[in-house]
Amino acid sequence: MDTIVTPTYPTAVDAGTLTGGAPIVVLAPHPDDESLGCGALLAHAFAHDGAHVICMTDGSASHLGSRAWPAARLAAERRGELRRAIGHLGGTDADMTWLGHPDGWLGAQDQDAVVATVAAICLATGARHLFAPAPEDHHEDHKATSRIAVRVADRITRLSLWTYPVWSRWDEPETWTCNNHLTLDIGQWRAAKRAAIQSHATQLGQVIQDDPDGFVMSKAFVDKFANSAEIYRRVGA
Repeated sequence: MDTIVTPTYPTAVDAGTLTGGAPIVVLAPHPDDESLGCGALLAHAFAHDGAHVICMTDGSASHLGSRAWPAARLAAERRGELRRAIGHLGGTDADMTWLGHPDGWLGAQDQDAVVATVAAICLATGARHLFAPAPEDHHEDHKATSRIAVRVADRITRLSLWTYPVWSRWDEPETWTCNNHLTLDIGQWRAAKRAAIQSHATQLGQVIQDDPDGFVMSKAFVDKFANSAEIYRRVGA
């Protein structure tokens, strides 16, 4: 007899349940992932128990064909965009750490050192929950960040690990329509989240004009993340 598998469906949750009344740490592979995937949750956390964003890479590979915006200049601009985004969500410069690893090469870095750095920040902030990209995301920096987060959670026993999708939610939305995960209605944080996303102007075609093949978030992409509930899944639960 064939086994009948009953699908599991998303469950709505409030932000306080996700933070657990304690500071959170969010790992962003690139500047903008924090706003796209966790903007509403961060806005809640900054207003209540605190949050810290660790940006893993410098985001400098989005416009490799631009002469006006070589890697160092673009990385500096994207760091400023991250500051502005966090400000819209209610945080300050003290609430972010810029690791600045080369965009696209995180998987080749000394991950022992990265794990140690992230773990130290989690301990220093008193975080009880760590949020990292879903392993289903296709970008190698997202996958590497996910692997790093698992190692950090293994090292700090008090830390619970959660994942959030970005690229897999856009490229393969069916993955997240029927799955065992939680959804957060962005409700009261909608305007702050959209403003945070809009802060990443280099990724919206508003700044770099000499690279027609460079990355640009489409309006549909922005609207999906700016208007839809956020998705979270606890690892090991």
